Amino acid sequence: MARGKLRIYLGAAPGVGKTYAMLSEAHRRVERGTDCVVAFVEHHERPRTEVMLHGLEQVPRRELEYRGAVFTEMDVDAVLARRPRVALVDELAHTNVPGSRNAKRWQDVEELIAAGIDVISTVNIQHLESLGDVVESITGVRQQETVPDEVVRRADQIELVDMSPQALRRRMAHGNVYQPDKVDAALSNYFRPGNLTALRELALLWVADRVDEYLKQYRRDHRVSKIWGSRERIVVGLTGGPEGRTLIRRAARLAEKGAGGEVLAVYIARSDGLTAASPKELAVQRTLVEDLGGTFHHVVGDDIPAALLDFARGVNATQVVLGSSRRKSWQYVFGPGVGATVARESGPDLDVHIVTHEEAAKGRGLPVARGARLGRGRIIWGWIVGLAGPAALAVLLNSVDLGLANDMLLFLTLTVAAALLGGLYPALVSAAFGSFLINFFYTPPLHRFTIADPKNIVALVIFIGVAVSVASVVDLAARRTHQAARLRAESGILSFLAGNVLRGETSVEELLERVRETFGMESAALLERAGDVEPWMCVGRAGRDGTVARPEDADVDIPVGDHMALALTGRVLPAEDRRVLAAFAAQAVIVLDRRRLQEEADQAKELAEGNRIRTALLAAVSHDLRTPLAGIKAAVTSLRSDDVEWSEEDRAELLEGIEKGADRLDHLVGNLLDMSRLQTGTVAPIIREVDLDEVVPMALGGVPEDSVELDVPESLPMVRVDPGLLERAVANVVENAVKYSPPGTSVKVAASAIADRVEVRVVDRGPGVPDDAKERIFEPFQRHGDAPRGTGVGLGLAVARGFTEAMGGTLDAEDTPGGGLTMVLTLRAAARPATLAPASVSAEPSAHSERQTS
Repeated sequence: MARGKLRIYLGAAPGVGKTYAMLSEAHRRVERGTDCVVAFVEHHERPRTEVMLHGLEQVPRRELEYRGAVFTEMDVDAVLARRPRVALVDELAHTNVPGSRNAKRWQDVEELIAAGIDVISTVNIQHLESLGDVVESITGVRQQETVPDEVVRRADQIELVDMSPQALRRRMAHGNVYQPDKVDAALSNYFRPGNLTALRELALLWVADRVDEYLKQYRRDHRVSKIWGSRERIVVGLTGGPEGRTLIRRAARLAEKGAGGEVLAVYIARSDGLTAASPKELAVQRTLVEDLGGTFHHVVGDDIPAALLDFARGVNATQVVLGSSRRKSWQYVFGPGVGATVARESGPDLDVHIVTHEEAAKGRGLPVARGARLGRGRIIWGWIVGLAGPAALAVLLNSVDLGLANDMLLFLTLTVAAALLGGLYPALVSAAFGSFLINFFYTPPLHRFTIADPKNIVALVIFIGVAVSVASVVDLAARRTHQAARLRAESGILSFLAGNVLRGETSVEELLERVRETFGMESAALLERAGDVEPWMCVGRAGRDGTVARPEDADVDIPVGDHMALALTGRVLPAEDRRVLAAFAAQAVIVLDRRRLQEEADQAKELAEGNRIRTALLAAVSHDLRTPLAGIKAAVTSLRSDDVEWSEEDRAELLEGIEKGADRLDHLVGNLLDMSRLQTGTVAPIIREVDLDEVVPMALGGVPEDSVELDVPESLPMVRVDPGLLERAVANVVENAVKYSPPGTSVKVAASAIADRVEVRVVDRGPGVPDDAKERIFEPFQRHGDAPRGTGVGLGLAVARGFTEAMGGTLDAEDTPGGGLTMVLTLRAAARPATLAPASVSAEPSAHSERQTS
């Protein structure tokens, strides 16, 4: 069955018109005859949005009961049974009420898409998981409801619903977004112009990055090499010299001048490795470019200008930043240099900036190699000296008589020069040509190819032997130099790779992208299969889509073990490159194994924690629960006995013992169940605005009268909490304080507002807790000091902290001045922007939670 398509309306903040735009699109589709239904749309009592629902078929919602209240959620089964062509699902990041089919609404959407139903949904930028820290730093609010970025990125279409901060604030003031009683608070907190501007920028940049991914994919698929200047991308060419830092900073300043500018620093390493690059300096420059928000790339290429331009066009760069040449003036006789060549060949679509620096014209620390082995230029000069040199020398010697010995030495000098420049073959040709000229012009009989004197034959043989020997030595030295340089280049690349892997900075996809980029391939994939006859599966890939499904279909495949292979497409690599590629493949397998081991370790940790909890629960059941059960059983047995006739006072005492035992059992079982919920992550608080004076007094029902002194001013701001969880947390903390307070001393429960927080302080005058044990008392199954086992299983404070943190608050222990312990519950005040921030919060059901027995 073909998957459905997902279309998302993305907004910067609530009220920009996402739901309205979604409903407008639904009306357009219905008019065209498309089967479109409303699976779940919340109008938040906005009249214009509510009007847009008229004329659209709505699938009945599913009702769920939770904590004594009834909530409605999207009925996934009903939508699947109705099977429309298009379904409208509002608020993609919404958290479903416990008991729903899935924990998150985006998981419901995934089911609909998998069933072939197209879905149109909405989401705000602050609900993207990766932007949680950024949004919190801007607004001061940590979003509780998030959706993974990958879910939104996989959408077939993302449409930005944009509105200026001023226009959105006008909508707020006109009452088109929130109820009139909440408008003033919203405008002065979350909907401040600065907050809205920053969120709008986040949304625009995120969508721009998404569009950029589409553009890159299109260019790869259609093999577009021409640069499209849709976005400023600045490539910095690094040589490994100290001037690189200046170039990187200059490129960063250029990028800041254009919106969304991007800096890519690239170091081109020759395949022979003969460069002046300092590994330490390259590491410093890499750190610098990453600190400035750019990326560092390492590419191998013998022709540095061509490799640099290929890289720039491959990333769709618009500018290239290079440093002024470090060569001295006389070195320009060997060529125009990298900067001049890049500027000449860049074309009209790529700007080249030549930046001056302190190292300009000071020379290089090491000579730069010219291609493989001796280099093309040296070989050409070797042939010129080997062929033209003997001919010119023969013309010169015909007019000057220096004697045969001197003539042979001069020809031998030219042969040695040809060997030093061009290697073996130019030297052999020079020796043969020189011996021919010596024999013809200077060895009697002259101008004939015969030799009269045997001594001249010996001289010619020695001449040829010396020439061949010198040429062989030069060629061997060139080979050894090339091999050493090649190994140096390989070791540099591998050490760079190994460092990243050991530091854990590289994922499988990043490593494959490094392989593809380093060797100039189109795609790289790591393939794996379970057995010799099982199909291959791709466990990681980089580059263009359409990765090969089998190693046999790739241009280059490197087997790793029996059931894994690295496959690359683009070109056939030489054998000497495969050795380095094999190391990359081995590292990729190591990274993959490490990722899997980490996942297994996380699972094992969860299992071990669960096993520890289960062991502790069994211990609690075996002792702490047995004591009240034994007391209840003894009291019931006594009451049922016919041998003793109990007085009314005795019967009342036994019944009171049964009641206390039952209360204790209820308390222990409640804590055990709550701790189990916290460990399994099933605590889903329903946050709403409440007054503390409505919740805190109800939490004191389980402690003796006159044991607590309550001070909760009515002027305190409302807090954003789950009333049931807060009541349970306060009850556990107060009960613990009463338990350790001296007889006749009451526990004080006081509340106060500090900035945008509200603190509830539970103060006792008990023995207190040392500083090194203040955190340990919040761990499960911990009792402080010599508390007997009959006092509980040690879960009260752990449950209290877990519930508090689930509501976005904190619970800490402090010393009470004068002796004792103070528990501080810090809660979010309703006056914070979180009150009106996310649309999903404003749509939360306002049910009154049941009071849970503490």
